[in-house]
Amino acid sequence: MEISFIGAGNLAWHLAPALENAGHHINEVYSRQLQHARQLVSNLYDAHTHSELNFADSPSKLFILAIPDDALEPVCSQLVLPEDAILVHTAGARTLASLEQWMAVYSDVPVLTGVFYPLQTFSKGQSFMVFDEIPLCIESGDSVTEEILVQLGQDISDIVYIITSEERRTLHVAAVFACNFTNHLLTLAHDLTVQDGLDFDLLRPIIGETFRKGLAAPDPADVQTGPARRGDLTTIDTHLTYLSNQPKLFEIYQLLTQSIQHQYRQ
Repeated sequence: MEISFIGAGNLAWHLAPALENAGHHINEVYSRQLQHARQLVSNLYDAHTHSELNFADSPSKLFILAIPDDALEPVCSQLVLPEDAILVHTAGARTLASLEQWMAVYSDVPVLTGVFYPLQTFSKGQSFMVFDEIPLCIESGDSVTEEILVQLGQDISDIVYIITSEERRTLHVAAVFACNFTNHLLTLAHDLTVQDGLDFDLLRPIIGETFRKGLAAPDPADVQTGPARRGDLTTIDTHLTYLSNQPKLFEIYQLLTQSIQHQYRQ
């Protein structure tokens, strides 16, 4: 399939090579920061950078919006596509209806729309990710486009689901808890150890075992441990006293403790 990328950030950095390795052809990469587009193109076979959002003469059939959620409408308002092109966004929290509405308002030619959402966290600079076990969530308002996107997904992943916008929103919120918030808690743990001159590496074994057990259990609640789980109020008070001069950490500790206690009172 002939494909163009609009955006050259974390997701595009991994998705574009994955699609090429599956036999598809990336024609163009557009980025507001041209250097980012050049960096991505340097990792592709014969793609080239595109300096504007006018793709009217592009040979591509599929255009992938790999950009932040709040940039979607501004970009769509300037986007010029070939007639009957397929335009997909890759956002977890934006509905298909929003994309359909923007193209109905801004496009002078008929454009097919869909969602191609990989449920994974991506970072530039790391080795290109293998998509085999990354869930791909597909949505489209018409069966032909849906079939094309499902086939595209199956070309790179063994886990492809047709998901509604409402279901995708739920998955995205859950992913923020499981991924983004968890990583932030690791950051806070790191900062606590460093501020008292301790080595964060001391925590790596318990972090690894926590993730191993949580992922192996049918319900992570089944393997919850710690003072809040066992109702150890003395230890909780000791921890809160230690954190009393760090109000933000005090508040987070207290809130999560209350959440765990509530979970096991049910």
